[in-house]
Amino acid sequence: MDSTETRLLGLDSTGSYPTALSTLIEEMSLPQRGNIIFLDARLHDLWGLGQNVILNWCPEGDGIAILSVPHYSVATYSDKVSSDSVERTQTTRPSEDFFKMLISKRRQLTPRKMKNVATLLGIEKIHLPLRVPLTNSPREQQLIEQMIKRYSISYVATRAVALFDIVGFSLSSPFEQMTQLNSLSYSVNSAQSKLLAKKIGIDFGRSTTGDGFYLWNRDLGLEADINLYHFMHLVLADNAIARSKGTYNTVPTLRAGFHIGSSYEFHQAEGLNPTIYNYIVGDVTVELARMIERALPGQILVGEFSAEIPSSGGSPEDASMLDSLDFVEKAAKSLEQLSGLELSGEKIGSIQCYLTGTPLKGGGFSIRQISVQDKHGISRNVFNSKVNIYRHHAEPIFLGIEDRTLVAGPAQRPTEPGSERDRAPDHLGKRS
Repeated sequence: MDSTETRLLGLDSTGSYPTALSTLIEEMSLPQRGNIIFLDARLHDLWGLGQNVILNWCPEGDGIAILSVPHYSVATYSDKVSSDSVERTQTTRPSEDFFKMLISKRRQLTPRKMKNVATLLGIEKIHLPLRVPLTNSPREQQLIEQMIKRYSISYVATRAVALFDIVGFSLSSPFEQMTQLNSLSYSVNSAQSKLLAKKIGIDFGRSTTGDGFYLWNRDLGLEADINLYHFMHLVLADNAIARSKGTYNTVPTLRAGFHIGSSYEFHQAEGLNPTIYNYIVGDVTVELARMIERALPGQILVGEFSAEIPSSGGSPEDASMLDSLDFVEKAAKSLEQLSGLELSGEKIGSIQCYLTGTPLKGGGFSIRQISVQDKHGISRNVFNSKVNIYRHHAEPIFLGIEDRTLVAGPAQRPTEPGSERDRAPDHLGKRS
Protein backbone atom coordinates (compact mmCIF):
# COMPACT_ATOMS: atom_id res chain seq x y z
CA MET A 1 0.00 0.00 0.00
CA ASP A 2 1.63 3.30 -1.10
CA SER A 3 1.61 6.62 0.76
CA THR A 4 -1.29 8.00 -1.29
CA GLU A 5 -3.47 5.03 -0.44
CA THR A 6 -2.59 5.14 3.25
CA ARG A 7 -3.45 8.84 3.30
CA LEU A 8 -6.86 8.13 1.83
CA LEU A 9 -7.53 5.43 4.40
CA GLY A 10 -6.06 7.42 7.27
CA LEU A 11 -3.47 4.83 8.24
CA ASP A 12 -0.49 7.16 8.24
CA SER A 13 -1.71 9.60 10.89
CA THR A 14 -4.33 7.94 13.04
CA GLY A 15 -3.59 4.23 12.74
CA SER A 16 -7.26 3.60 12.06
CA TYR A 17 -8.98 2.03 9.09
CA PRO A 18 -12.37 3.74 8.71
CA THR A 19 -14.94 1.11 7.85
CA ALA A 20 -17.06 3.32 5.61
CA LEU A 21 -14.19 4.17 3.27
CA SER A 22 -12.34 0.87 3.35
CA THR A 23 -15.44 -1.20 2.59
CA LEU A 24 -16.38 0.98 -0.37
CA ILE A 25 -12.85 0.84 -1.79
CA GLU A 26 -12.41 -2.90 -1.31
CA GLU A 27 -15.61 -3.58 -3.27
CA MET A 28 -14.26 -1.73 -6.31
CA SER A 29 -12.32 -3.19 -9.20
CA LEU A 30 -8.58 -2.51 -9.32
CA PRO A 31 -8.90 0.17 -12.06
CA GLN A 32 -11.66 1.94 -10.11
CA ARG A 33 -9.68 1.70 -6.90
CA GLY A 34 -6.59 3.16 -8.56
CA ASN A 35 -8.73 5.93 -10.04
CA ILE A 36 -10.12 6.91 -6.63
CA ILE A 37 -6.66 6.91 -5.07
CA PHE A 38 -5.42 9.08 -7.94
CA LEU A 39 -8.35 11.46 -7.37
CA ASP A 40 -7.55 11.73 -3.67
CA ALA A 41 -3.99 12.73 -4.55
CA ARG A 42 -5.31 15.51 -6.81
CA LEU A 43 -7.72 16.69 -4.11
CA HIS A 44 -4.89 16.68 -1.60
CA ASP A 45 -2.81 18.88 -3.89
CA LEU A 46 -5.74 21.26 -4.41
CA TRP A 47 -6.40 21.40 -0.66
CA GLY A 48 -2.83 22.63 -0.21
CA LEU A 49 -2.40 21.83 3.50
CA GLY A 50 -5.60 23.74 4.26
CA GLN A 51 -4.96 26.72 2.01
CA ASN A 52 -8.14 25.97 0.02
CA VAL A 53 -11.61 24.71 0.93
CA ILE A 54 -13.19 22.33 -1.59
CA LEU A 55 -16.91 23.04 -1.87
CA ASN A 56 -18.65 21.02 -4.59
CA TRP A 57 -18.07 18.66 -7.48
CA CYS A 58 -19.71 17.05 -10.50
CA PRO A 59 -18.61 14.48 -13.11
CA GLU A 60 -17.17 16.15 -16.19
CA GLY A 61 -15.81 14.43 -19.30
CA ASP A 62 -12.68 12.45 -18.49
CA GLY A 63 -12.70 13.52 -14.82
CA ILE A 64 -14.55 15.76 -12.40
CA ALA A 65 -15.13 19.49 -11.99
CA ILE A 66 -14.35 21.07 -8.61
CA LEU A 67 -15.33 24.34 -6.95
CA SER A 68 -12.72 25.56 -4.48
CA VAL A 69 -12.13 28.82 -2.59
CA PRO A 70 -9.19 30.07 -0.48
CA HIS A 71 -9.74 29.45 3.22
CA TYR A 72 -9.49 33.16 4.07
CA SER A 73 -12.34 34.04 1.71
CA VAL A 74 -14.85 31.88 3.59
CA ALA A 75 -15.31 34.62 6.21
CA THR A 76 -16.51 37.05 3.53
CA TYR A 77 -19.73 35.04 3.23
CA SER A 78 -20.68 35.80 6.84
CA ASP A 79 -23.64 38.09 7.38
CA LYS A 80 -21.54 39.90 10.01
CA VAL A 81 -18.98 41.42 7.65
CA SER A 82 -18.34 45.13 8.01
CA SER A 83 -20.83 47.60 6.56
CA ASP A 84 -18.17 48.87 4.15
CA SER A 85 -17.72 45.38 2.75
CA VAL A 86 -21.47 45.02 2.37
CA GLU A 87 -21.72 48.27 0.44
CA ARG A 88 -18.90 47.25 -1.89
CA THR A 89 -20.21 43.77 -2.62
CA GLN A 90 -23.93 43.98 -1.93
CA THR A 91 -24.88 43.36 -5.55
CA THR A 92 -22.69 40.30 -6.01
CA ARG A 93 -21.88 38.77 -2.63
CA PRO A 94 -23.92 35.60 -1.94
CA SER A 95 -25.60 35.39 1.45
CA GLU A 96 -24.38 33.32 4.37
CA ASP A 97 -27.43 31.06 3.94
CA PHE A 98 -26.42 30.40 0.35
CA PHE A 99 -22.94 29.38 1.46
CA LYS A 100 -24.42 27.13 4.17
CA MET A 101 -26.53 25.44 1.50
CA LEU A 102 -23.40 24.69 -0.54
CA ILE A 103 -21.68 22.94 2.37
CA SER A 104 -24.73 21.09 3.67
CA LYS A 105 -25.59 17.49 2.92
CA ARG A 106 -24.80 16.32 -0.63
CA ARG A 107 -21.91 18.09 -2.40
CA GLN A 108 -22.49 16.79 -5.92
CA LEU A 109 -24.11 19.38 -8.21
CA THR A 110 -25.51 19.16 -11.71
CA PRO A 111 -23.34 20.81 -14.41
CA ARG A 112 -25.85 23.66 -14.70
CA LYS A 113 -25.87 24.33 -10.95
CA MET A 114 -22.10 24.07 -10.93
CA LYS A 115 -21.86 26.84 -13.52
CA ASN A 116 -24.38 29.05 -11.71
CA VAL A 117 -22.65 28.66 -8.35
CA ALA A 118 -19.25 29.44 -9.87
CA THR A 119 -20.70 32.63 -11.38
CA LEU A 120 -22.25 33.71 -8.09
CA LEU A 121 -19.02 33.09 -6.18
CA GLY A 122 -16.92 34.77 -8.85
CA ILE A 123 -14.64 31.77 -9.27
CA GLU A 124 -13.74 29.35 -12.04
CA LYS A 125 -14.43 25.64 -11.78
CA ILE A 126 -11.36 23.41 -11.80
CA HIS A 127 -11.22 20.35 -14.04
CA LEU A 128 -9.35 17.35 -12.64
CA PRO A 129 -8.72 14.69 -15.32
CA LEU A 130 -8.67 11.09 -14.09
CA ARG A 131 -6.98 7.96 -15.34
CA VAL A 132 -10.33 6.49 -16.39
CA PRO A 133 -13.79 8.13 -16.54
CA LEU A 134 -16.04 7.79 -13.50
CA THR A 135 -18.64 5.02 -13.54
CA ASN A 136 -21.13 7.23 -11.62
CA SER A 137 -22.18 4.24 -9.54
CA PRO A 138 -23.82 4.98 -6.15
CA ARG A 139 -20.82 3.43 -4.38
CA GLU A 140 -18.37 5.62 -6.26
CA GLN A 141 -20.44 8.76 -5.68
CA GLN A 142 -20.71 8.02 -1.96
CA LEU A 143 -16.95 7.62 -1.68
CA ILE A 144 -16.23 10.86 -3.57
CA GLU A 145 -18.70 12.68 -1.31
CA GLN A 146 -16.77 11.54 1.76
CA MET A 147 -13.46 12.52 0.17
CA ILE A 148 -14.72 16.00 -0.75
CA LYS A 149 -16.00 16.62 2.80
CA ARG A 150 -12.64 15.63 4.23
CA TYR A 151 -11.04 18.54 2.38
CA SER A 152 -13.88 20.93 3.14
CA ILE A 153 -16.13 22.44 5.79
CA SER A 154 -19.61 21.05 6.45
CA TYR A 155 -22.66 22.72 7.94
CA VAL A 156 -25.22 20.70 9.91
CA ALA A 157 -28.40 22.58 10.81
CA THR A 158 -29.51 20.18 13.55
CA ARG A 159 -27.01 18.23 15.63
CA ALA A 160 -27.20 16.87 19.19
CA VAL A 161 -24.10 17.39 21.34
CA ALA A 162 -23.31 16.46 24.93
CA LEU A 163 -20.73 18.26 27.05
CA PHE A 164 -18.94 16.74 30.04
CA ASP A 165 -17.11 19.22 32.27
CA ILE A 166 -14.78 18.26 35.13
CA VAL A 167 -15.57 20.32 38.23
CA GLY A 168 -12.57 22.08 39.79
CA PHE A 169 -10.21 20.80 37.11
CA SER A 170 -7.91 23.84 37.19
CA LEU A 171 -7.40 23.44 40.96
CA SER A 172 -6.07 19.89 40.60
CA SER A 173 -2.42 18.99 40.17
CA PRO A 174 -1.20 17.98 36.69
CA PHE A 175 -1.07 14.35 37.81
CA GLU A 176 -4.64 14.50 39.10
CA GLN A 177 -5.77 16.21 35.89
CA MET A 178 -4.24 13.39 33.87
CA THR A 179 -5.97 10.70 35.94
CA GLN A 180 -9.30 12.54 35.80
CA LEU A 181 -9.23 12.91 32.00
CA ASN A 182 -8.18 9.28 31.66
CA SER A 183 -11.05 8.22 33.93
CA LEU A 184 -13.57 10.24 31.91
CA SER A 185 -12.18 8.82 28.67
CA TYR A 186 -12.62 5.29 30.04
CA SER A 187 -16.22 6.03 31.05
CA VAL A 188 -16.91 7.22 27.49
CA ASN A 189 -15.39 4.08 25.96
CA SER A 190 -17.15 1.83 28.46
CA ALA A 191 -20.54 3.43 27.71
CA GLN A 192 -20.07 2.93 23.98
CA SER A 193 -19.12 -0.71 24.52
CA LYS A 194 -22.29 -1.29 26.54
CA LEU A 195 -24.50 0.27 23.87
CA LEU A 196 -22.85 -1.73 21.09
CA ALA A 197 -23.49 -4.90 23.11
CA LYS A 198 -27.21 -4.05 22.88
CA LYS A 199 -26.83 -3.31 19.15
CA ILE A 200 -27.49 0.39 19.76
CA GLY A 201 -25.40 2.33 17.26
CA ILE A 202 -23.39 5.28 18.49
CA ASP A 203 -20.59 6.41 16.19
CA PHE A 204 -19.44 9.20 18.45
CA GLY A 205 -17.07 12.05 17.74
CA ARG A 206 -15.09 13.63 20.53
CA SER A 207 -13.41 17.01 20.94
CA THR A 208 -11.59 18.10 24.08
CA THR A 209 -12.35 21.34 25.90
CA GLY A 210 -9.25 21.06 28.07
CA ASP A 211 -11.25 20.12 31.16
CA GLY A 212 -13.75 17.80 29.51
CA PHE A 213 -15.19 16.64 26.20
CA TYR A 214 -17.80 17.53 23.62
CA LEU A 215 -19.38 14.32 22.33
CA TRP A 216 -21.70 13.92 19.37
CA ASN A 217 -23.13 11.16 17.24
CA ARG A 218 -21.83 11.29 13.67
CA ASP A 219 -25.14 9.79 12.57
CA LEU A 220 -28.05 12.21 12.22
CA GLY A 221 -31.75 11.93 13.03
CA LEU A 222 -34.00 11.49 16.05
CA GLU A 223 -32.88 7.94 16.81
CA ALA A 224 -29.21 8.99 16.69
CA ASP A 225 -29.91 11.98 18.96
CA ILE A 226 -31.79 9.85 21.50
CA ASN A 227 -28.97 7.30 21.47
CA LEU A 228 -26.54 10.12 22.30
CA TYR A 229 -28.80 11.26 25.15
CA HIS A 230 -28.78 7.77 26.66
CA PHE A 231 -25.06 7.50 25.94
CA MET A 232 -24.58 10.58 28.13
CA HIS A 233 -26.49 8.87 30.93
CA LEU A 234 -24.32 5.76 30.78
CA VAL A 235 -21.12 7.84 30.83
CA LEU A 236 -22.36 9.62 33.95
CA ALA A 237 -23.41 6.32 35.54
CA ASP A 238 -20.01 4.75 34.93
CA ASN A 239 -18.39 7.85 36.40
CA ALA A 240 -20.63 7.69 39.48
CA ILE A 241 -19.67 4.05 40.08
CA ALA A 242 -15.98 4.86 39.61
CA ARG A 243 -16.25 7.74 42.08
CA SER A 244 -17.73 5.44 44.70
CA LYS A 245 -14.69 3.17 44.34
CA GLY A 246 -11.91 5.61 43.46
CA THR A 247 -9.51 7.39 45.74
CA TYR A 248 -9.55 11.11 46.43
CA ASN A 249 -9.51 13.33 43.34
CA THR A 250 -8.50 10.62 40.85
CA VAL A 251 -12.03 10.21 39.47
CA PRO A 252 -13.64 13.50 38.39
CA THR A 253 -16.83 15.09 39.62
CA LEU A 254 -18.77 15.92 36.47
CA ARG A 255 -21.43 18.31 35.35
CA ALA A 256 -23.04 17.75 31.98
CA GLY A 257 -25.09 19.51 29.34
CA PHE A 258 -27.12 18.39 26.33
CA HIS A 259 -28.29 20.60 23.50
CA ILE A 260 -29.41 20.46 19.87
CA GLY A 261 -28.41 23.15 17.40
CA SER A 262 -26.35 23.98 14.34
CA SER A 263 -22.65 23.29 13.87
CA TYR A 264 -19.82 23.52 11.39
CA GLU A 265 -17.63 20.45 10.96
CA PHE A 266 -14.09 20.28 9.69
CA HIS A 267 -11.05 18.03 9.60
CA GLN A 268 -7.94 19.36 11.27
CA ALA A 269 -4.56 18.79 9.67
CA GLU A 270 -2.29 16.20 11.24
CA GLY A 271 1.13 16.45 9.74
CA LEU A 272 0.56 17.01 6.03
CA ASN A 273 -2.90 15.42 5.84
CA PRO A 274 -6.40 16.16 7.12
CA THR A 275 -7.49 13.80 9.89
CA ILE A 276 -10.11 11.18 9.13
CA TYR A 277 -12.23 12.25 12.10
CA ASN A 278 -14.07 15.55 12.22
CA TYR A 279 -14.32 18.36 14.75
CA ILE A 280 -17.26 20.68 15.37
CA VAL A 281 -17.89 24.28 16.35
CA GLY A 282 -21.06 26.34 16.13
CA ASP A 283 -24.14 27.56 17.93
CA VAL A 284 -24.63 24.23 19.70
CA THR A 285 -21.14 24.18 21.24
CA VAL A 286 -21.31 27.87 22.17
CA GLU A 287 -24.65 27.36 23.93
CA LEU A 288 -23.32 24.33 25.82
CA ALA A 289 -20.21 26.20 26.94
CA ARG A 290 -22.34 29.07 28.27
CA MET A 291 -24.79 26.68 29.96
CA ILE A 292 -22.10 24.66 31.71
CA GLU A 293 -20.59 27.81 33.27
CA ARG A 294 -23.56 28.00 35.63
CA ALA A 295 -24.14 24.28 36.16
CA LEU A 296 -23.69 22.95 39.68
CA PRO A 297 -21.43 19.97 40.47
CA GLY A 298 -23.26 16.79 39.49
CA GLN A 299 -25.97 18.68 37.59
CA ILE A 300 -27.31 17.71 34.15
CA LEU A 301 -28.71 20.58 32.09
CA VAL A 302 -30.75 20.32 28.90
CA GLY A 303 -30.79 23.44 26.75
CA GLU A 304 -34.00 24.98 25.46
CA PHE A 305 -34.31 24.24 21.76
CA SER A 306 -36.87 23.83 19.02
CA ALA A 307 -35.58 22.03 15.97
CA GLU A 308 -36.69 20.12 12.91
CA ILE A 309 -35.29 16.66 13.59
CA PRO A 310 -35.52 13.91 10.95
CA SER A 311 -36.96 10.68 12.33
CA SER A 312 -34.08 8.60 10.95
CA GLY A 313 -31.09 8.76 8.65
CA GLY A 314 -30.98 12.53 8.59
CA SER A 315 -33.52 12.74 5.74
CA PRO A 316 -35.31 16.13 5.81
CA GLU A 317 -38.45 14.71 4.20
CA ASP A 318 -39.58 13.03 7.43
CA ALA A 319 -38.47 15.77 9.85
CA SER A 320 -40.74 16.94 12.65
CA MET A 321 -40.48 19.97 14.91
CA LEU A 322 -39.54 19.02 18.48
CA ASP A 323 -38.73 21.15 21.48
CA SER A 324 -36.67 20.13 24.51
CA LEU A 325 -39.65 18.69 26.37
CA ASP A 326 -40.88 16.69 23.37
CA PHE A 327 -37.41 15.26 22.90
CA VAL A 328 -36.92 14.15 26.51
CA GLU A 329 -40.41 12.64 26.51
CA LYS A 330 -39.58 10.58 23.41
CA ALA A 331 -36.22 9.60 24.91
CA ALA A 332 -37.95 8.40 28.09
CA LYS A 333 -40.17 6.09 26.04
CA SER A 334 -37.14 4.32 24.56
CA LEU A 335 -35.46 3.50 27.86
CA GLU A 336 -36.56 -0.13 27.85
CA GLN A 337 -33.85 -0.88 25.29
CA LEU A 338 -31.27 -0.24 28.04
CA SER A 339 -32.77 -2.85 30.38
CA GLY A 340 -30.38 -5.72 30.97
CA LEU A 341 -27.23 -3.64 30.54
CA GLU A 342 -24.67 -4.34 33.23
CA LEU A 343 -23.24 -1.58 35.39
CA SER A 344 -20.46 -2.71 37.73
CA GLY A 345 -21.55 -6.33 37.33
CA GLU A 346 -25.24 -5.73 38.09
CA LYS A 347 -27.95 -5.64 35.42
CA ILE A 348 -30.21 -2.64 34.96
CA GLY A 349 -33.82 -3.34 35.86
CA SER A 350 -35.33 0.00 34.90
CA ILE A 351 -34.35 3.60 34.17
CA GLN A 352 -36.17 6.90 34.52
CA CYS A 353 -35.04 10.11 32.84
CA TYR A 354 -36.99 13.34 33.24
CA LEU A 355 -36.85 17.09 33.56
CA THR A 356 -37.50 18.25 37.10
CA GLY A 357 -40.11 20.57 38.54
CA THR A 358 -42.45 20.94 41.48
CA PRO A 359 -45.15 18.42 42.55
CA LEU A 360 -48.66 19.09 41.29
CA LYS A 361 -51.73 18.91 43.52
CA GLY A 362 -53.38 16.33 41.31
CA GLY A 363 -50.26 14.16 41.15
CA GLY A 364 -47.28 14.15 38.84
CA PHE A 365 -44.83 16.99 38.38
CA SER A 366 -44.49 20.20 36.46
CA ILE A 367 -41.36 20.97 34.46
CA ARG A 368 -39.42 23.99 35.62
CA GLN A 369 -37.74 26.26 33.11
CA ILE A 370 -34.60 27.88 34.49
CA SER A 371 -32.81 31.01 33.31
CA VAL A 372 -29.01 31.09 33.51
CA GLN A 373 -26.87 34.13 32.83
CA ASP A 374 -23.36 33.70 31.45
CA LYS A 375 -20.29 35.85 32.13
CA HIS A 376 -21.25 38.12 29.23
CA GLY A 377 -24.61 38.92 30.82
CA ILE A 378 -26.56 36.93 28.22
CA SER A 379 -29.44 34.84 29.58
CA ARG A 380 -30.64 31.53 28.20
CA ASN A 381 -33.24 29.01 29.31
CA VAL A 382 -32.37 25.49 30.42
CA PHE A 383 -33.99 22.54 32.16
CA ASN A 384 -32.68 20.53 35.09
CA SER A 385 -32.48 16.83 34.25
CA LYS A 386 -32.35 13.74 36.44
CA VAL A 387 -31.75 10.07 35.74
CA ASN A 388 -32.60 7.22 38.11
CA ILE A 389 -31.08 3.82 37.35
CA TYR A 390 -32.38 0.81 39.26
CA ARG A 391 -30.24 -2.35 39.27
CA HIS A 392 -30.89 -5.91 40.39
CA HIS A 393 -29.18 -6.70 43.71
CA ALA A 394 -27.45 -3.31 43.91
CA GLU A 395 -28.10 0.20 45.14
CA PRO A 396 -29.82 2.49 42.61
CA ILE A 397 -27.80 5.19 40.87
CA PHE A 398 -29.26 8.70 41.00
CA LEU A 399 -27.75 11.13 38.50
CA GLY A 400 -28.29 14.88 38.47
CA ILE A 401 -29.60 17.02 41.31
CA GLU A 402 -33.10 17.28 42.70
CA ASP A 403 -35.28 20.25 41.90
CA ARG A 404 -35.70 21.20 45.55
CA THR A 405 -31.94 21.71 45.90
CA LEU A 406 -31.90 24.42 43.24
CA VAL A 407 -31.55 27.84 44.86
CA ALA A 408 -33.07 30.80 43.07
CA GLY A 409 -30.32 33.33 42.54
CA PRO A 410 -28.14 35.00 39.94
CA ALA A 411 -26.76 31.69 38.65
CA GLN A 412 -29.99 29.74 38.17
CA ARG A 413 -33.52 31.01 38.67
CA PRO A 414 -37.01 30.00 37.49
CA THR A 415 -38.10 32.14 34.57
CA GLU A 416 -41.21 34.26 35.00
CA PRO A 417 -43.98 34.23 34.06
CA GLY A 418 -45.08 30.73 33.12
CA SER A 419 -41.83 29.19 34.23
CA GLU A 420 -43.34 25.76 34.82
CA ARG A 421 -45.12 23.51 32.36
CA ASP A 422 -47.20 20.47 33.19
CA ARG A 423 -45.55 18.12 30.74
CA ALA A 424 -44.23 15.36 33.01
CA PRO A 425 -45.22 11.90 31.71
CA ASP A 426 -47.67 10.13 34.02
CA HIS A 427 -45.80 6.81 33.89
CA LEU A 428 -42.81 8.16 35.80
CA GLY A 429 -44.54 7.88 39.14
CA LYS A 430 -42.56 8.76 42.26
CA ARG A 431 -39.24 10.39 41.52
CA SER A 432 -36.16 10.74 43.69
